[in-house]
Amino acid sequence: MNTFGHLFRITTWGESHGGAVGVVVDGCPPQIDLDISTIQFELDRRRPGQSHLTTPRQESDTVEILSGVFEGKTLGTPISMLVWNKDARPSAYDHLKDLYRPSHADFTYQQKYGIRNWQGGGRASARETIGRVAAGAIAKQILREVSGTETLAYVKQIHTLEAEVDADMVTLEEIEASPVRCPDPIVGPKMVERIDQARREQDSLGGVIESVARNVPVGLGEPVFDKLKADLAKAMMSLPATMGFQIGSGFEGTAMTGSEHNDPFYVEKSETDRIRTRTNNSGGTQGGISNGENILFQVAFKPTATIGKPQQTVDMQGNEVTLEASGRHDPCVLVRAPAIVEAMAALVLTDHLLRQRAKS
Repeated sequence: MNTFGHLFRITTWGESHGGAVGVVVDGCPPQIDLDISTIQFELDRRRPGQSHLTTPRQESDTVEILSGVFEGKTLGTPISMLVWNKDARPSAYDHLKDLYRPSHADFTYQQKYGIRNWQGGGRASARETIGRVAAGAIAKQILREVSGTETLAYVKQIHTLEAEVDADMVTLEEIEASPVRCPDPIVGPKMVERIDQARREQDSLGGVIESVARNVPVGLGEPVFDKLKADLAKAMMSLPATMGFQIGSGFEGTAMTGSEHNDPFYVEKSETDRIRTRTNNSGGTQGGISNGENILFQVAFKPTATIGKPQQTVDMQGNEVTLEASGRHDPCVLVRAPAIVEAMAALVLTDHLLRQRAKS
């Protein structure tokens, strides 16, 4: 499926080296002040060619809004957004048209559909995420205006290097100040060196993105099958190159006792006497419903599949061949991933916010 969401629905379209990529957003409430510059800012965070740590493909990724917005406000009608592919080089993939690249979608797409766009991965390319980021930028503005909710993501780990970050306090400015989008001032520069080394060795690296959502209203989530954490997991695992998802204590919680893992309640004395938890091993959800604490989760990304080292594979006729891939590829996808993770989190939260408002 190319459509995601229930009330706030997006449909992305386009291929990596086709004419353009884009998204249609349906279900956006009317009269939301929409700042186009913030949409472009999010796309700039995702775009290629940012530094020597990313693919050298040069795309401005300038967004065009074709419908659904008038005089700076949403109309409540479908919002269509488009980004032209300006630096596509489909001929660079001619030598791959009959090959199945290791750990790519070439083989599975061919088997499923009987045809595939072999130019840069086609629909399976991470360039498809442009539509997600553009739609997520709208979702972020809705969350900010309606509930004051903020979603942030940053690089937590690359290869064996793991950062120390206070998710409750980290800021967008700190994240963007790092060329690798790791706000740890000690580990971040080491990550840059590690990625650069992998690039020089014609290899690639994976890692972990951590994300936090703050000021999330209590009550979001639709048990039993549309639990908030279930929809977040689906959203993140639908991203290219993702290999794992965990929320709150995640797998570390399996080594804890119940008395260690439970989050005790208390009343925070204030004008509203808000009920809170002293710890957040639940990651901001209980029973699949947001409890008002920060939602904290991590997403694992595999090393970029395209590398310059020789690899064994087969062609469409079943002949064994040696592949030495060339082209413009990220040595580590995590540098550009925070904007994508934030966008998907915002899409899930906006959809559930609208569902809860309709219900209550």
